Order: sequence, then structure tokens, then C-alpha cells
Amino acid sequence: MFIKKTPEKTVAQLYNAILSLHTKQECKAFFDDLCTMNEVKSFIQRLEVARMLREGDTYMDIQVETSASSATITRVKKLLDYGSSGYQLVLDRIEASGKS
Repeated sequence: MFIKKTPEKTVAQLYNAILSLHTKQECKAFFDDLCTMNEVKSFIQRLEVARMLREGDTYMDIQVETSASSATITRVKKLLDYGSSGYQLVLDRIEASGKS
């Protein structure tokens, strides 16, 4: 959605870096170095909001459970409905693997 405004070479470098990771430990180390704690917390929160929306939880339940703002919940809902299907893909794979 917003990636199109970023130089393709640098976006590809990021994607290739993420795809090169093999274990959860490698992933943790990379994201610890790459992101601030608040950025990681935002990723975690948005993914949990997406999961809860897919399960049919109400906005109020999601706000209480995740402390996400109504704006964040609305944005994630919009992306679930009209985005690039990234949340759907990841959540489907997590569900299929039985991991959470």
C-alpha cells in the first residue's frame, strides 16, 4: 500500500533480509537491531488486532484486550478488507501451523 513510494532497491533489500532469516532466534535478533521497542510493540499490536477482527471480536473487546486505539483498529480492518492480503496470508499460515 505505502511501499510503492519507497525506492524499489531499498525495499527489495529489506524483503531479502527478512526472507534470509531461518529461525525465530535469527528473526528476534534482526528485529531487535532493526526496530525500536515501540515499533515492535506496534507490529505485535496490529497483528493481534487483525487476528481478533478475523475471529469476530468487537472493537470494544479489541480495545480492552490490546489497548489499540479505535483508529488503529479501523485501519487494520480496512487493510483486512481492502489491503494486499498480507494479514490474511500470515494469519492463515499461523493458524495452519498451529503456532501462535
